[in-house]
Amino acid sequence: QVQLVESGGGLVQAGGSLRLSCAASGSIFSSNAMGWYRQAPGKQRELVATITSRGSTNYADSVKGRFTISRDNAQNTVYLQMNSLKPEDTAVYYCNAHLFRTAWSPEYDYWGQGTQVTVSS
Repeated sequence: QVQLVESGGGLVQAGGSLRLSCAASGSIFSSNAMGWYRQAPGKQRELVATITSRGSTNYADSVKGRFTISRDNAQNTVYLQMNSLKPEDTAVYYCNAHLFRTAWSPEYDYWGQGTQVTVSS
């Protein structure tokens, strides 16, 4: 059984900062790409940022220069530091991880339950 547990969401004023964390637990051999997605009310889920196991990152244009994704491979944890937050960043943020459960298993795609981020103007 593998679980992704997110934390760090909340309510913040525009211009403020939040740091999201997502820890993968359970039977995990190794992790490949990990990332964050978000879904605002009435909109489709969209990519925020991803990071490979070697540390290569990719960001949505809307968050470049404001958000930073990082990870701790030993802890199978991914972080999202969000600075200069805007009301349009308000959404449920979901953690995503591509994990290998054993040395011989295929890569599986896992999602967290989501954490609410609300930015007030």
